[in-house]
Amino acid sequence: VKLVESGGGSVQSGGSLRLSCAASGFAHSKYCMGWIRQTPEKGREEVATLADDGSTTYADSVKGQCTISQDNARRTLFQKMNDLKPEDEAMYYCITEYGTWCTRWVDEYDCWGQGTQVNASE
Repeated sequence: VKLVESGGGSVQSGGSLRLSCAASGFAHSKYCMGWIRQTPEKGREEVATLADDGSTTYADSVKGQCTISQDNARRTLFQKMNDLKPEDEAMYYCITEYGTWCTRWVDEYDCWGQGTQVNASE
């Protein structure tokens, strides 16, 4: 599977971004996708997941701020992020796992994109 993220950038606090992840090469039809963010200070955090059955999960730190979604073909994953703050600054990675739900610990996913950087300044 190949995952290619885009959409990161630099915004002022309170701004918005929509991250995208173009996915290809799935060998099975059932898979979960999600976003993980990473900083040197905080390490990795699972931000949001979108299960094969359409259910979603969000980290408490982003509830109400982020929305994860997918196109109809299930080939592009999106994450709309509103009201960005400096604490949201991180490299954001797209991940995927075969099966209905994303069940692994953040360090156990073996399919990652190259990441897209999000910066939010005061």
